[in-house]
Amino acid sequence: MTYAAATATPPDPRRWLSPAVLLIANFMNLIDVTIVNVALPSMREGLGASDSQIEWVVAAYVLAFALGLLPFGRLGDIVGRTQMFLWGAVGFTAASALCGLSGSIEMLIAARVIQGLAGAMMAPQVLAIATVTFPAEERGQAFSLFGLSAGLASVCGPILGGVLIDAQLFGMDWEPIFLVNVPIGIVAIIAGWFLIPRLPGHGELRNDFVGIGLFGAGIVAIVYGIVEGEPLGWPLWIWLLIGAGLALIGAFYLWQRHRAAQGQPQLLNYDLLRNRDYMFGALVVTIYASGIPGMFMVISLLLQSGFGFSPLQSGLTNTPFSVGVLLASFIAARFGSHYLRARVAAAGAMLAGGILWLHFVIQSAGDTINSWSFLVPLLIAGIGLGTGFSSLFQLVLRNVPPRDAGAGSGALQAFQQVGGAIGIAIVGQIFFTELAGNFAAGQAPNAAFAEAASLALWYQVISFVLVLLLAFRFRPSNPKEHGGPSPVVVEA
Repeated sequence: MTYAAATATPPDPRRWLSPAVLLIANFMNLIDVTIVNVALPSMREGLGASDSQIEWVVAAYVLAFALGLLPFGRLGDIVGRTQMFLWGAVGFTAASALCGLSGSIEMLIAARVIQGLAGAMMAPQVLAIATVTFPAEERGQAFSLFGLSAGLASVCGPILGGVLIDAQLFGMDWEPIFLVNVPIGIVAIIAGWFLIPRLPGHGELRNDFVGIGLFGAGIVAIVYGIVEGEPLGWPLWIWLLIGAGLALIGAFYLWQRHRAAQGQPQLLNYDLLRNRDYMFGALVVTIYASGIPGMFMVISLLLQSGFGFSPLQSGLTNTPFSVGVLLASFIAARFGSHYLRARVAAAGAMLAGGILWLHFVIQSAGDTINSWSFLVPLLIAGIGLGTGFSSLFQLVLRNVPPRDAGAGSGALQAFQQVGGAIGIAIVGQIFFTELAGNFAAGQAPNAAFAEAASLALWYQVISFVLVLLLAFRFRPSNPKEHGGPSPVVVEA
């Protein structure tokens, strides 16, 4: 797709007003990922949720977001980016209200699915709108604002969640973490209607609805099987369901090949599926992304349910990780495209080392646990995550032809979210299975939670050690791996 006509006209005079709207909506979407973790213990108690249902509160959003990124990105191309963004903002605001008004855990999970899909409607449009709104010489400055908002969202989420829950506004408990989105979303929708330039769609484009169905059904079957397997006692049909999910992913590959042979649009460009370097990179991104979401679910439950921390204390304890991510993002920008393999390996080492340190901190806890002991290991792990993501995306995308760069970047974001959903499912299984066994053995809550959490963290340690080892399996490339001139790289 080209935007030659847009670049031939003078820049839109509203171009520095529309990012304010995009930033508000993007911040609202991003902060929702981190703010929920702090509220999980309150939801578990207030709604009488089971262990697997608490996993679904987190996983449903991440999974729906992952499955919506590619089809809604294409739909934005078809109907118009601005229109799709506004639809997403309306959906996200309405779903946030449904989350906050949920009277049962089932209703909350359903609302989280809608929220995730609405977030996926907004996310692909944000940078696309900025790309065609700003002239080339202003894009770097505009895009830096989006990077800053992402960093601030990761820092503010746990703290804001803790403040809202502790405040007990109008006698409510966890509900305000969702309801706060409603007035913000309404402002974003109204301002967006007047300030964001209307970008025309391309009605001649088509979506791959069969591909969407095969990929979505396959991933949902696999994640559902992992999450629900242990509570149901791993019956035969669960294993058959997981096997069917894998078969559907295989069918998705064959369908994309068929679409490519027929010259028809594909959900995931078949040229990318055939690109071994890209698919290897997508596997590493999936492993890398699987390590973090489940970890914070476990830590929040450990601190609040196991050791009696308030939501605010729990959020503040987790903050060093977000600060580390923010610091590393600023530092990583100075390296550009240099030393990518080494940076990914260093990120894997810092994440594995920081989380291993945290494992021993939790394992050695007695009747109480000192939140200050979390500061250094979480800061190291956060610096690792911030160092690794941009480097890993650049490393994978460097071998993608320019014509496939946009599709490759969007698909990597989908793999990232799928990895997060799978990680939540696996870590939840380890944690809740061990926790149930500890309570059955008569352990006190603090000891039961500490033992289960320290065991679950081994998943993260092993995952990031694997990332460290796989980093050097990427083929060395050009002078940029040695500090020489670096080519233009698509930002993730």
